[in-house]
Amino acid sequence: MTEPEWVILPLAAEHTYRLAECHIACWREAYPGLVPAHVLDAFDVERRAEQWERQRVEYSGRTWVALADDRVIGFATAGASLDTPPVTPLQLNALYVRASWYGTGVAHDLLRAAVDPSAACSLWVFEENPRAQSFYRKHGFALDGTRRVEAFTPAIEVRMVRPSGAEQ
Repeated sequence: MTEPEWVILPLAAEHTYRLAECHIACWREAYPGLVPAHVLDAFDVERRAEQWERQRVEYSGRTWVALADDRVIGFATAGASLDTPPVTPLQLNALYVRASWYGTGVAHDLLRAAVDPSAACSLWVFEENPRAQSFYRKHGFALDGTRRVEAFTPAIEVRMVRPSGAEQ
């Protein structure tokens, strides 16, 4: 078995700018037609990097980056549920991988780094993103019937939940 071409590491200060670039690129790659173009065009890498640095400091240990050489090619972040009331104690807040790395296993490695595979967890995903929903089903998540409007777009999100012990 060969070693992967990437490494998964906890987010460090030297990664925040490249994480911001990756985050913006991932949204632009994954959501044209789903997220309005003016929203995708409005992303600012400097501002996003500042936000990631604040999150890195305030929520240490919650974000993981996938690096190929010195490039951030994906990331995942998780923490206590933001839902009121929480449906699970843990929530996956984001998992993104650059399109050129789809199907390589990077997303699987990021998910496992951010969330214990045996832990109960919830997440929100765009309703019109069957690719993401299929990925999460492979990891024991299922739709629970809850929907909401995404905070920055008119798109609908659906909640997926994984009970403890669902992924082996």
